[in-house]
Amino acid sequence: MSAFVTAIRTLTVFTVPGKESGKFSDSLYWFPVVGLLLGCLQASGAYLVSLGGWNELASAVAVSCGYLFTRAIHADGLADVADGFWGGRTKDDALRIMKDSSVGAFGVIALCVVLLFKWIAVLKLVDAGSFNGIASGVLLARWVQVMLASSLSYARREGGTANSFVDGAGWPHLLVSSLLTSVLIFFLFRDNIVHAVILVIAAAAAALLTGLKSYRKIGGVTGDVLGAGSELAEVFVWVTAALLSFQPFCFQG
Repeated sequence: MSAFVTAIRTLTVFTVPGKESGKFSDSLYWFPVVGLLLGCLQASGAYLVSLGGWNELASAVAVSCGYLFTRAIHADGLADVADGFWGGRTKDDALRIMKDSSVGAFGVIALCVVLLFKWIAVLKLVDAGSFNGIASGVLLARWVQVMLASSLSYARREGGTANSFVDGAGWPHLLVSSLLTSVLIFFLFRDNIVHAVILVIAAAAAALLTGLKSYRKIGGVTGDVLGAGSELAEVFVWVTAALLSFQPFCFQG
């Protein structure tokens, strides 16, 4: 269970007892489970607030809790990637900008756009009572992180924060996490398997776009790229789920 402890401590603000895994990449197996836990917490928060009839606030609570429970590490990665990819002409320039702790114009714009899309999509899901759609976005976003870490090499020659996760990742992590994700997502949508498949495809599309852009720009991935991929996946999945929530495509259950 040490890998599970590492996954929780890496992806959340929660402190849990136990010893960390000696091989950090083994925690990737548990990323979908931690994603489901976070997603259920966010969906539960939205549900409780929606009981008061203020769905706009319920949506804001769900999105805000996502950043609160994760120290906003993925949002920070998104901002760094936006600044680096669109502000740096070369690979070295992009990596240097991404390492800078300050946030530039591209980063601010990216954060604002993502937050706006998230709030609107989650609001639609709350209106439709599709709280499983909220949980699915968080779950699939963590699966996307495993996909990126397992498929691409680490981009920084000198190493970095996510180096231990990416270098040790491979096809076993991708296979196991994919199987686990399939089980969990189909459990959430056991009454509507077609929608589950569509949401998985949306998440895979986010991973593909992020991976291709990162490979072309810096030749691999970094911790920031994993975070950016997670943020983009949540947007893709939540927007797709919101579109599916329109009649006659409303989620069942």
